[in-house]
Parts: sequence; C-alpha cells; structure tokens
Amino acid sequence: MLRYFSPGVWFVVTTAIVASLLVVLLPVEPRPGIIFWLFDRNHAKLSRLIAEEWEEQHPDLPVQVTLMGAAISSRMMTGFYSDTPVGDLIEVERSLIGQVFSGPLEDVGFVDLTERLHAEGIYDQINAPSFSPWTNRGHIFGLPHDVHPVMMMYRVDLVEAAGIDVSQIETWDDYFRIMRPLMQDLDGDGRVDRYLLNAAPTSLQFHEVLMLQAGGGYFDPDGNPTLNSAINIRTLCHLATWYAGPARVTSEIPTSGSGPQLIADGYCVGFLAPDWYAGSIRNSLPTMAGKFKLMPLPAWEKGGRRTSVYGGTMLGITKASQNFEAAWAYAKQLYLSPDTARRLYEVARIITPIKSNWSQPCYDEPDPYFCNQAIGREYIKLAPDVPLRPSSPFYGNAQQALNIAMIDLSRYAEDHAVSDPDALIAESQRLLERAQEQVLAQMQRNVFLKAEMP
Repeated sequence: MLRYFSPGVWFVVTTAIVASLLVVLLPVEPRPGIIFWLFDRNHAKLSRLIAEEWEEQHPDLPVQVTLMGAAISSRMMTGFYSDTPVGDLIEVERSLIGQVFSGPLEDVGFVDLTERLHAEGIYDQINAPSFSPWTNRGHIFGLPHDVHPVMMMYRVDLVEAAGIDVSQIETWDDYFRIMRPLMQDLDGDGRVDRYLLNAAPTSLQFHEVLMLQAGGGYFDPDGNPTLNSAINIRTLCHLATWYAGPARVTSEIPTSGSGPQLIADGYCVGFLAPDWYAGSIRNSLPTMAGKFKLMPLPAWEKGGRRTSVYGGTMLGITKASQNFEAAWAYAKQLYLSPDTARRLYEVARIITPIKSNWSQPCYDEPDPYFCNQAIGREYIKLAPDVPLRPSSPFYGNAQQALNIAMIDLSRYAEDHAVSDPDALIAESQRLLERAQEQVLAQMQRNVFLKAEMP
C-alpha cells in the first residue's frame, strides 16, 4: 500500500485517525448551567432578562444566552449529526425545522416533549394550532414561542381621505373592488404609482399565507404533499390575476433599500401583517404613526376565515443536554410566564400562545401608532383560528416548487392578458401537478422516510 500513497497522505490519514480516537476516548467534562442558543436579537435580550431572574433563584445553574444569528442552523445540524456539543436549549425558526425531521424519528436531535406537555397540563394552556409546525409524526418537539396571526394593515390616511368605509369589506373581492379608487397614476406618466396590496409572484411567503387562509397548503396532516389540491389550484389562479395581467392590483416593496421610502410614499395601500410585522413597522418607521390601522384579513368567501399565519419559532431541548430538568424548568419560566408575555408584546407586539396570559391588560392598551387601536386584543381574537401547518422535511422543496409554478402562472396571465381566474385553471393545474411530481420524487430519494410514506 505504501507505494500507492505518498508519505504526506499517510501522515494526514494517521493524524485524522489519532484525532478521532482522542475525541471519542477523552472524557467530556459536564458543562455548568444551561447553554441557550438563539438566532434573534430581540429574543436574546428578553431571554437574558429572564435568565437574570432565574439565576437569582438558581445561582448554581447559570444560563448562558448565546446569539448565534444565521449560523445557528449549520451549528445545530452539525451537532446533531456528529454528536459535537450543542446548546441545551435552541430556538428554531419554522423555515429551519424541516431539516431536523429529515431522518428516522429516533434520530431527531430534540427531546420528544409530547408526554410531558400532557402530563403537566401545559398542552391545554397553549393555543392548539401553534403546536403544528413543531409536531412531526404525532410527536411534539418544542414549545411554541408565538402565534403570528395575520391581519390586514392599511393606510388609513389614504382610505379616509377617499371616503372609503372598510367595514364594508368582508371578502377579497370586496377589498379590491372597494379599494380600487386608490390605485392611481399620481404623476400622469401612464404608470401606476399606487397598488392595493404589497405582494408579487416572487413573494413565496405570501403565497403560503393566502393558501393556508383558503384551506390549502403544501402538505396534509400525514406529511403527504398536496401542492396540486383543488384549493391550491384555484387560489393560485386568483393570485396570478392579482400579480400580473390587465387586472393587476399588487406590487412588492423591498424589505431594505428603497422599501421604507416606498411605504412612506403610499406605494401600497395594504400589507399582510402578522403581529411581528406590525411591531417591526412600529419600531422601524416611527414617523408613520397615525397612518396605519389593522383589520381582519378579507375572507376568500363570505363567512370564511379572516386570518392566516406567517412565521414562527419554537424552543426545543436537545438530547445532548446534560441538564434536562433544569433546561425544562428554565424553558417554562421563559415561555409560560406572564412577564415574558407582557415584555414580548411591549417590545415587538408579538402575542403569546399561552391562553392564560391573554387576559393581561397590555393587550387592551390603545396603541397611538395604530390610531389608538388595541391591536393586541385584535390579534388575540384571531389566534384560535390560525390554520394548521403540518411540518415536513420537504417544506423548503415544496415552497420552491410552488413558487416556480406561481411565477410561471403569473407570466402566463401576463402573456395572454388574462384577468379571469377561471381562464387559468387548466394551466394552474398543469403547473401544480408538475410541482407535485417534483416534490414526490425528492421525497422518494430519502431512504429514511421512504418506508414511512404511504
């Protein structure tokens, strides 16, 4: 064998083997206290405040709050796959959780909390739909941080100046018909300068919000893809005529760069606004105070759902934790306490999923930014009706496949000057069946989950 490899290669191989043996054989010293990884700066600030209160009661169990930012995904998954150190507690955003569930159930890196949640009565304390993104194959792997119901945020100054009565809006058809006078060419150059909704064919998160509201989505409760469902086909037909063609009524405002100025200029009248977005606008554009109000989303049909859901975060305890009971106790103090709920709302306008905390007076306080609406109470009214979101390791694949279909359908509506959603059904079905086949093919490649697929 020596004649096939240089001495340098043998040196590298030998070093790697010795290093691997040392990693395996050297004793692992217990880590003091609780290590907590987060990705969001505001969450980290709040967690440190609760950690200070915790450490007054548990001085021998300090909480090390570490803001990981975008690196949290790679660090978490590397730790799960290689048994290298990870935090005792990790907050995970919904778009990242799918990869945690990509293998056999016993290999999920988080502790299954299902039995403990029921045994301690915590499950019944929490808004039930908020568990769905963190539930996989019937097992719950995290405490929900939020609910994130979606409302319509609209430019009340423009609406009232035009004499529009938003109480007459119940459906999306009502919204676009009643708001239509606000869609204008303001400078006479023949181009529209104001649109009725902030959305575009590339707004992949918005497609999901509106599909979920209609009763559709990417997967059924068993994790089977449903991209080509009748509801999705019909929903995309409507969205395509909103986004493109002669009946176009939407445009997208970028999240940075010229975005704040376009919002201030009234480039869009309406915005899909989960609670966190209302808080973000309030904090980032203070000069716009008094120019926005919130209302329930227009329904797809009379009597239909007036909200949806956008985003979400969970708190999980890793199987690698050497302090499970302490981590669980801190997690409950952080997520279940009334103080956390109040602080979360005051800082970010995010409502808690803990139903017993919904009676707090902070949610009933008028918010001057939103023309003295008690927006916390309005979001809470909608919380029980947020749609379920079955979790899947293939969420990202499904999202991308549907987004391509949405872009292609919008291009078709533009090229053929289609303004009637019914005229797009055949093309929508064709594109979504292709997307369905793509996701199914990707799922079939996963040797771990293939055996569990029907």
